[in-house]
Parts: sequence; structure tokens; C-alpha cells
Amino acid sequence: MYRRPLQSAVRNVINVTASRAATGKVLDQEACLARALVACQLARVSSPCLTPCRTLHITTQLCNVKQTPQHSEEEVGAFTKLIEAMGFTGPLKYNKWKIKIAALRMYTCCVERINYDEFFDKCSLPDTLNSWFLVAQLHVWMCLVRMRQEGREGKYMCRYIVHSMWEDVEQRSKIMGIDAIHRKEGMKVMTETFYAAIFGYDEGILSDDSVLAAALWRNIFNCECEDPKQLELMVEYVRKQMQYIDALDGEDLLLTGEVKWRPLVEENAQSILKVATPTYNDTGL
Repeated sequence: MYRRPLQSAVRNVINVTASRAATGKVLDQEACLARALVACQLARVSSPCLTPCRTLHITTQLCNVKQTPQHSEEEVGAFTKLIEAMGFTGPLKYNKWKIKIAALRMYTCCVERINYDEFFDKCSLPDTLNSWFLVAQLHVWMCLVRMRQEGREGKYMCRYIVHSMWEDVEQRSKIMGIDAIHRKEGMKVMTETFYAAIFGYDEGILSDDSVLAAALWRNIFNCECEDPKQLELMVEYVRKQMQYIDALDGEDLLLTGEVKWRPLVEENAQSILKVATPTYNDTGL
């Protein structure tokens, strides 16, 4: 359903990367980001009156998909493989309608359980539909990363999380009075931004903090962040949030879609809060 926007986003990312690589801007910008984060870290450590900040995660070894823990794929029959190769979805462990409802609930958690005003204030973002979308897509991406670990059911759920997001974005743009032509152009730009951001965030979560900071700087801050503390705050938020979501039970997520987010700013960000076990009835509702 989203193959064409994905292909367009991939082509744009490749073209932009190739043009920037010729001038060396990408390397210089990411190097500046890394130096800014290190400088902020050293400044806080050297000042005894300030509260200590998180340890900067730096590594020269980049992880790839084969090096990360993978969910063991269930064995499927030849018929299932055939119909899925044709673009259809084969039989799943859980009812598809239950997974669709859970996907809608999970997206709702990305919208209703986030304090967007706090993000706008802490990151100096304008209060616009685009800024809302940039923060929302970050949380949607974190949900997609978690659910992709749940095999075929998780991948099926990811499709409807993304579907719910685009439906919501279109409805919000209609409510704001954006005409059909500008709405279509805006949706195209947002689609390209979303799939390009996924590639950057995936690389950042598998790499060190400087790579993740570069992805956040390009997508959340639109390459205009001048305060390294804001970048440090967002890197810390993504790391602790991913650590927290990974501790949630996969079966509960597939049946309920309930996600509780950790706050943007908290005193002890290194700790993992005790995960509350969700409740659901025998129909998964």
C-alpha cells in the first residue's frame, strides 16, 4: 500500500546523500554534532554544582540486523508463503480484527498519551501541524521497532499502525481547513519525511549517540538546533523509551496495544519503571 511513497522516499534519500557527500557537508555536520554532545558532557562533568548527565554512548562498531537479537520466525506452510508472496496475509496466531483494534489503540497511545506542548517547549518547536507530526512519527517509529520483533503478527500490526497514522493526519488537515490541493502536497511531503526518518532512526538506534543525535537533528529539529542540551535530552528520551518498550510483553501488546510512555524529563532516567501488566478479556478487548 505504501510501496510507491517508500520507493520515492528511498530515491530522495539516496539523491540527497549523494549530493551532500560530494561537498562533505554530511560528515562535517555529524562531526559537529558529536563534538557538541561531547562538549556538553565534559562541561557537566567538570561542573560540580550541576546535576550529572547520562553517560555518552560512543562506539566504533556499528550493529547490523544479523548481530541483533531476532524474533524466531514461525514455520509456515507452502500455501501461506505463496499467498504472502502475492501480497496477501496468511493465517495468523490471533484474529486479524483483534490485531487491527490493538494497532489503533497503540497509535492512539502515540497521540493522546504524549505531552506535545512539553516537546514544543523543551525543543523550541513551533506549534504547527508539521511539528506535531514530527513528534508523533517518532513515537510511531518506536512502536514499529517493538512490534517488528513479534513475527508475522507484529508486522501485520505495523501496517495498521501506519494506516491509522495517515488517516489521522488527513483528518486533522481537513479540520484545520487545508484545501484538497495543498493537503495532497502536504501528505506527499509527510510521507517522504516519514519513510526517510525511519531509515535514519533505525541507523541511530543501532549505532552510538552521535548517529542517533544526527538523525534527531535532521528530522525533529529540521537541521536548525543550536543547543546541544536539546539534542542530549532527545537522545536520552529515545534510549530510555526504547529500553522501556522492549520490557513490555509482546503478547499483551498484540492483544491490547496499550503503551504507557515515560516522561520527557525525569530525575532518574537510568531506571526502568516496573511494567504494569495490562488486563483484557477473553476476546482480547
